[in-house]
Amino acid sequence: MDSTLITVAPTGAETAKDTAPALPVTLPELLSTARDCATVGAGLIHVHIRDDHARPTLDLGRLRETVVALREQTDLIVQLSTGGAVSDPESDRLRVLDADPDSASCSMGTVNFGTDVFVNRWEFIVELHQRMQEREIVAEYEIFDLGHLASLRRLLDTYGPPYGDHVHCDLVMGVPGGMPGTTAALVAAAQMLPEGATFSATGVGRTTLCVALAALSAGGHLRVGMEDTLSYAPGQPVVNNAQLVARAAGLARIALRPPMGIEEARGMLAVKDRRPANAAATSAGAPGGPR
Repeated sequence: MDSTLITVAPTGAETAKDTAPALPVTLPELLSTARDCATVGAGLIHVHIRDDHARPTLDLGRLRETVVALREQTDLIVQLSTGGAVSDPESDRLRVLDADPDSASCSMGTVNFGTDVFVNRWEFIVELHQRMQEREIVAEYEIFDLGHLASLRRLLDTYGPPYGDHVHCDLVMGVPGGMPGTTAALVAAAQMLPEGATFSATGVGRTTLCVALAALSAGGHLRVGMEDTLSYAPGQPVVNNAQLVARAAGLARIALRPPMGIEEARGMLAVKDRRPANAAATSAGAPGGPR
């Protein structure tokens, strides 16, 4: 690859607002974050939402409102999390697709998640994969451990490719209970990817920079954001999500793989264009348009 898709994951479901005051938990905060991140290099936004008390929620009305607002105010590819919080029931996680995102996550297996367990039964994975095929939603396969890549091959061999035919994975590294955020683990995972697949990599916590540098050297893409990282450097809290995106964009430029323009990203991932007609026509002049 000669350019780098930068995904921003601005909120997540784990961090409390009082722990990280800069965490975007309201719709206006999320929209402001999305615009800022698009300006400095993001091409895709991975979205979790919160309720009026800043608690994680999969409320369908709020999800729909969020997707519409992001499409109206940015040109970013809108990806919804179907993981939610570890306690969310499968029915709510499947219903996320009713919000009509461009893309959605599909976690490829159960994993210990700190002191919790993030459960992803095989039957649930299959149903989620098939619903995304039917609704023309691009899947991003979330890989927390090497065995999840074996499950991905089984899924694709049995139930066919995702909508758009392109396989894109996110290697989530450094979660306590999952694969470590090391160069060796990233290389091992990259070698197990299906032929022709692309990947982004997420380094949780202190593994952020190691994983980002390893991903760039291996031809991968980057995911950053306050969902995964709250410290910019030792003793230095993250100011906002745009700070993390800007750093990722800088690393990509140093690697001679500058941030990928949004239209190029849409083409790579084979995203169905759900944007309002005027937005698609004017994307080259929009924040975060082709760079």
